[in-house]
Amino acid sequence: MAFIVPDDIERYAAQHTTPLPPLLEELTRATYESMQVPQMLSGQLEGTLLQFLVVLTRAKRVLELGMFTGFSAQMMAAALPDDGHLITCDIDPKALEFSKPFFDRSPHGKKIEVRLGPAIETLKTLEGPFDLVFIDADKGNYIAYYERCMELLSPDGIIAVDNVLWNGRVLDPKDDSDRAIAAFNDHVNRDPRVQNVILTVRDGIMLIRKV
Repeated sequence: MAFIVPDDIERYAAQHTTPLPPLLEELTRATYESMQVPQMLSGQLEGTLLQFLVVLTRAKRVLELGMFTGFSAQMMAAALPDDGHLITCDIDPKALEFSKPFFDRSPHGKKIEVRLGPAIETLKTLEGPFDLVFIDADKGNYIAYYERCMELLSPDGIIAVDNVLWNGRVLDPKDDSDRAIAAFNDHVNRDPRVQNVILTVRDGIMLIRKV
């Protein structure tokens, strides 16, 4: 996966962003050593942005769709208060097998609850409100995830959605994933219930809030 920002600018930004704690540096290395698509890991810049969103929204409840190796969950959980709670959803048991030892070693792992299974089904079982929602799961369901998460979102909450620039392919969609992301972006942009902005961080992050 390539990103929107040139590599040298990406490196400079990372060098001038608060470093990761050792446990997450270790998690990052392990992800790149053992996972087939390690670039799915959100990384230092995006993870730190998610921490900022937790702090700025004064979040106590966070929902994540798409856990992968647990990096973003740990980043957000670290910014939650001691009584905060983060639910992260993933369909792959191997994701839980990989991430659980890191959750267990983290002082913030107690705040994280993993729900295995299709996120679209898990969403039906959840009750709001959530102060922050991070969507980074299968792209074909983005609109369905968004609509359900809008129902679960607190009045002052924020939805953050990853991969909305999709390596620039939203400009000229060719396959189903391209078209799904482009359709999602158009769907949100036409929604009178919200204000939204796309940030050119990594592969594009859209922030959404109710108005």
